[in-house]
Amino acid sequence: MAQQADIQIKNSASETGKSVEQRTVLKRGIAAQALYVVRRWPIIPLIVMAILLIAGIFAPLLAPADPTSQSLAFRNYPPTWGAERPEFNTAPDPADYDMSITKERSAFNRAKKSTFARSVYILGADNLGRDVFSRVIYGARISLEVTAYALTTGIIVGSLMGIVSGYFGGWTDEILMRLVDVWLALPFILIALVVAQQFISTGGAAKGVVIFLITLVAWTAFVRQVRADVLTIRGQEYVAAAKVAGASSLRIILKHILPGTYSTILVVASLRVGQLILTESTLSFLGAGIPDPIPAWGKSVSDGRQFIEEAWWISFWPGFAIFLVVMSLNFFGDWLRDRLDPKLRQLD
Repeated sequence: MAQQADIQIKNSASETGKSVEQRTVLKRGIAAQALYVVRRWPIIPLIVMAILLIAGIFAPLLAPADPTSQSLAFRNYPPTWGAERPEFNTAPDPADYDMSITKERSAFNRAKKSTFARSVYILGADNLGRDVFSRVIYGARISLEVTAYALTTGIIVGSLMGIVSGYFGGWTDEILMRLVDVWLALPFILIALVVAQQFISTGGAAKGVVIFLITLVAWTAFVRQVRADVLTIRGQEYVAAAKVAGASSLRIILKHILPGTYSTILVVASLRVGQLILTESTLSFLGAGIPDPIPAWGKSVSDGRQFIEEAWWISFWPGFAIFLVVMSLNFFGDWLRDRLDPKLRQLD
């Protein structure tokens, strides 16, 4: 009888809980439900990251113009926002103008300004008459390419150093950690400027130099985080059992230690991507990044800083792209950390 009473109480309690939950769901409006879904799942960051990937991969198909094509006749041309204009369909005939006279050439150039396709200069033109929208799209490809190489190298080097340092300990741990401390104390921006200027003076800084410079700061974040995980994992019973069974250190690391660090590596990598994109943009802005004429977000922001009052769109749109991508990656990294770490998991 007592057991039946307990079962009835549990059933009634569960039904009461369900009814309360149902009432709570019913009371939620559409706006509140949408806000709840957005807070619980990184929908907006995922959309921004998907746009970044699509723009980077399919840049030649999406860009309306060549990002390096210059036309001084459209220098600092304001955004058209894709407005329909009938005069866009008529191109001036050079035969109607006397191109040997300055006045006639000026008239031809004025008429030519009304002939470009409406898909060009949607976001305006820069100080050299290059399409800003096309340069923003191609800038996504450059950011992805540079970050992918630097992040992959950083994951391999940093994770390997963290695993070796945490597993073996002793002098190995001491030496590797002091190396990280010394590396973090170095003024990276100054070193990057010196190295880039040296290459520029000897023939121009290449994209590979920028990737190498960004790789120098990509690995440090992985070392400490992975080392902290390894210090916890190596004290587990299954690791001790593997040692008693005669497993080698390499087998223990690959079979038992490394799988336990996957979540940490994934979270650090997601947070690091935004920082690396920001680093590449900073170097390009300072003149130590991607060389001309390759379009890069930081370089585009630098190109427009002298014309910020008369042509704000040159710097605004690539700067807005940097802000949007970095913020989305940071939000996604925070969400991923909360989902993978039971201690930080926040479902509501």
